[in-house]
Amino acid sequence: MDGVPQEFVVHEQPVWGTRASFLIHAELPLQDQPKRLEQLWARQLEDGTFEVCCIPFFVYDLALGDVVATSAKSGQKYVVDKVITPSGRYVFRAWFGQSFQPRDEIAGELKALGSLVEWSSRNLLAVDAADEEHGRLVAGFLMEREKAGHLIYETGRS
Repeated sequence: MDGVPQEFVVHEQPVWGTRASFLIHAELPLQDQPKRLEQLWARQLEDGTFEVCCIPFFVYDLALGDVVATSAKSGQKYVVDKVITPSGRYVFRAWFGQSFQPRDEIAGELKALGSLVEWSSRNLLAVDAADEEHGRLVAGFLMEREKAGHLIYETGRS
């Protein structure tokens, strides 16, 4: 890859890990060196076509269950090119930073609302909402927690 070192963001406990049969990659915006790629667990449907089996931590406009087309680039054989079939699911990310609010309690409350969650680190939680109605519920919950100073959240859409 033109001598630029690569750094990988990995998913240690993908929510649909038992469905996954493959690891693919997604390019992350190049802020500095090294080039960053998010490693995504996926289920291969055809050669070059995959269903995403994890909740993206950093990639925008990609969600759990999306069917994607891949191609060779960035020194990797399978890198996301485009979403072929959106799953209709929504992604949120909660950043806890220096908050003293119990992170596991908030994750538990999100699960009680019907969300799937994945931890990227102690401070970053990826949250899945099954559809638009569920997404509004999750957004409302996260907004309340943000106003209380417990976290900062964003959606996975650009």
